[in-house]
Amino acid sequence: MNRINQKLEEDKKLLSIYFTAGYPNIDDTVSIIHNLENSGVDMIEIGLPFSDPLADGPTIQDSSTKALRNGMTSEVLFQQLKDIRSSVSIPLIIMGYFNPILQYGVEAFCKKCQDVGIDGLIIPDLPVDVYHLKYKSIFDSYGLINVFLITPQTSEERIRYIDSVSNGFIYMVSSASTTGATSGFGDVQTNYFKRIEDMHLKNPQIVGFGISNHDTFKQATQYAKGAIIGSAFIKYLTHKGVDNLERFIAPILAEN
Repeated sequence: MNRINQKLEEDKKLLSIYFTAGYPNIDDTVSIIHNLENSGVDMIEIGLPFSDPLADGPTIQDSSTKALRNGMTSEVLFQQLKDIRSSVSIPLIIMGYFNPILQYGVEAFCKKCQDVGIDGLIIPDLPVDVYHLKYKSIFDSYGLINVFLITPQTSEERIRYIDSVSNGFIYMVSSASTTGATSGFGDVQTNYFKRIEDMHLKNPQIVGFGISNHDTFKQATQYAKGAIIGSAFIKYLTHKGVDNLERFIAPILAEN
């Protein structure tokens, strides 16, 4: 069974952390992954930097620009991750835009993912219809789960179609905006989370965009299986560096 599916079966709310590969420094990727697993994180989303990240807010955009300047590429990332499964057991997901994957070659990229032990991909600009028609068989043959995003504006029909072609979790974007931390979720977002829960989809949902601390993590997971933190974590890396990541993670996972 894919590590993502195994993790989703655990009786707990899941914390997934996003960071940009090659940021703050080109060789920080593996160290960040190790430190996050040791801090109790359930899943990690490794951002593959891209020059035109349409869904990302300024914090992640800036980290992508710097990572590209540092020399991060798909090939460099795969080289960095070649031995990661000798020491890391939690699910690892690559999140990035479709253009670099297409340039690399979709099947070649998927094979490399399988070789190094990547469990899934999140590609915000790959339409579900195109994926289902052209690429699902490739992803499946290399044991990769593809994760799709939904927003408050996604129709019920579309959500059910995404659910039908998914086999992991659905990335539930908290609002129709770019990534970035917020101070909390209002009634509109809470009602959206509850509406999706009431659809009883076969795939669990994990909330992203706007989660930054213990309170927003608890709010987001009231009606969902887990939550993803990205921008707030990258800000922490920017100011505090890649050591002592448990100082960021532990308060989020605290019971009270």
